[in-house]
Amino acid sequence: MDHARDIDGNGWSGEGWPDNGSSVPDPRDPRANEAGNLIGYLRRGKESAPPTQQQKARRQVVTRMRGFGDRYDEWKLSVGEWFARIDLAPDLAENVGSRRWFRGLGTMIALGAAAFAFWPDFTPLEARASMPESPVIRDEMRRGIILPLALGADSGRSMGPSARVIPLKSAPERPQVELIATLAPGDSFPSMLRRAGLASGDISRVAALVGDAMPLTELKPGTQIDIVLGRRPAPGEPRPLDALSFRARFDLELEIARAGEGVAAPLALQRNFIRVDDTPLRVRGKVGQSLYRSMRAAGVPAGAVQEYLRALDNQIDMDREVRGSDEFDIILAYRRAATGERQAGQLLYAGIDRGGEAKTQLMRWGEDGQFYEASGVGEQRRGLVQPVPGPVSSRYGMRRHPILGYRRMHAGLDFRARHGTPIAAVTDGRVTSAGRAGGCGIAVRIDHGEGLSTRYCHMSRMAVSRGQRVERGQIIGYVGSTGLSTGPHLHYEMYRGGRSINPESVSFVSRAQLSGTELIDFRRRLIELKQVEVGAALADLEPLPSEVDEPEREIEKIDLARRMN
Repeated sequence: MDHARDIDGNGWSGEGWPDNGSSVPDPRDPRANEAGNLIGYLRRGKESAPPTQQQKARRQVVTRMRGFGDRYDEWKLSVGEWFARIDLAPDLAENVGSRRWFRGLGTMIALGAAAFAFWPDFTPLEARASMPESPVIRDEMRRGIILPLALGADSGRSMGPSARVIPLKSAPERPQVELIATLAPGDSFPSMLRRAGLASGDISRVAALVGDAMPLTELKPGTQIDIVLGRRPAPGEPRPLDALSFRARFDLELEIARAGEGVAAPLALQRNFIRVDDTPLRVRGKVGQSLYRSMRAAGVPAGAVQEYLRALDNQIDMDREVRGSDEFDIILAYRRAATGERQAGQLLYAGIDRGGEAKTQLMRWGEDGQFYEASGVGEQRRGLVQPVPGPVSSRYGMRRHPILGYRRMHAGLDFRARHGTPIAAVTDGRVTSAGRAGGCGIAVRIDHGEGLSTRYCHMSRMAVSRGQRVERGQIIGYVGSTGLSTGPHLHYEMYRGGRSINPESVSFVSRAQLSGTELIDFRRRLIELKQVEVGAALADLEPLPSEVDEPEREIEKIDLARRMN
């Protein structure tokens, strides 16, 4: 039996092996045939033997697993066939409006709702802080940080206090405090000093000294004042004023300091007058495609450009009478200080040259700052202001009345405009009537002098009253549809000597004429301005010997001597 087990389990036992070293027995050997028959017999006996308990349990488990797998396959097949019959996801491009299409639409909406329901939140995720929470570790890291002390850093190992450091009961104060105070709009000079920390006695003394040099009301908002405060005489008391200086005017600097040492020394004022040159600034250049851009490119300030355009627009038609080949000529009030500051003032002269000759010349003259032509004629306005920004719907002349139904004289212009549009006075005048005027509805009549007057009808409401003085472009009422009117519009009339005339045939001109000695002075000033060289005011002022600081190094003395030579 052992011999058979060896044959069945391990092959040959060692007997009958061939001498050639091979591990396979020779089939021609008769003992090999007997061993094969024996192995078959043993296998058939093993299969016919009753199964053991372990084999029975194994067979039951295998049978159950095979049954569960078959049932799962059947269930999966039936579910798939059910979904195929329902057809939950049909093609929505086919059979639009059918039951099958609406079923697919419901599936799409349900899936979209589910997607939105499970949409992730966008709140930031909580993470661990980069800075350790332990105070010991945090202090150690702060001691190892290197930051600029100029920015107020208190890091570094030498600056980090330890448990052995005993804090001071009181730290010594700085001997002096330097600060800058700015005069705010609507603020007073004493209140600004009070906020800076000056004592009441110093405030009254400084205000008195500055008031002797110039009126405090002339100090412009935005003036910066350098203040130096000294050491407190006692704890809790305000610091005394050591020094104060500021630029009071463009040509004046004021300094206040102690006349001696100690708090008891009185405050004294010193005036430092600054040399200023008032040569006007003249700029010329080609008009080009855009007059505004050409002037800005030449360095003219934006405010001066706008003032220049307004002055010329009241005199000439800028769109038609100014060419790209013309040259603009502008002169501004300009101030240069010896300390290097510059200040541009108001417009003095505005001109347009064509072919080397002056075509338009306007110069500011008088206390009111009005511009006059070179001939002495004052500011001239080009015609009337349109009362409302709208097209003309009906002109002056005979027409069929839209309400009365017969032909009658239309003594004015109708401007199409929306209800509530502001109505402007075409030129200066005085209101002679304001109120209801029959078929004209709510109307305003203005007398412009020299027998000319205008009337504005069908207003919704008025903005002026009888006897009031109005100016060119001032709002006098708002467009409406009162009286005999089919809709919101403005009916505008003009009268000369009490008779109506065509408003389109009249152009108002407002002017003033200089004469006598005033005209002579005006022309003399115009000649002086025209002699100013272009860009001469942009050069730096040559310093006087008294304005040059004595250099301390020898190399600076040599450079200064070279510049002076």
